Amino acid sequence: MSATTLIVGCAVVTFAIKAAGPVALGGRPLPGWFSRVVTLLAPALLAALVATHVFADGHRLQVGAHTVGVAVAGIVMWRTRSLTWCVLTAAVVTAVLRLA
Repeated sequence: MSATTLIVGCAVVTFAIKAAGPVALGGRPLPGWFSRVVTLLAPALLAALVATHVFADGHRLQVGAHTVGVAVAGIVMWRTRSLTWCVLTAAVVTAVLRLA
């Protein structure tokens, strides 16, 4: 299978998935409970992705320097609300722990 065929196939499947919702609803508004659930999906997905990347090392769970760096970044973000300090602190803490 060529790369072009794979990309075109992925594009077609993505289009079909995105078109299925509006076609199924037919212009009707979403129920209230469904709108509330959809609103909560993005933060839940982001939290799951962060947890997976923080606690996983390829094939198994592992706590390491990157885990401590993310934890310290969370504390800095909570205390200062500064994204710049959050990222810099996480990078420095992770680098120092990896050197140690």
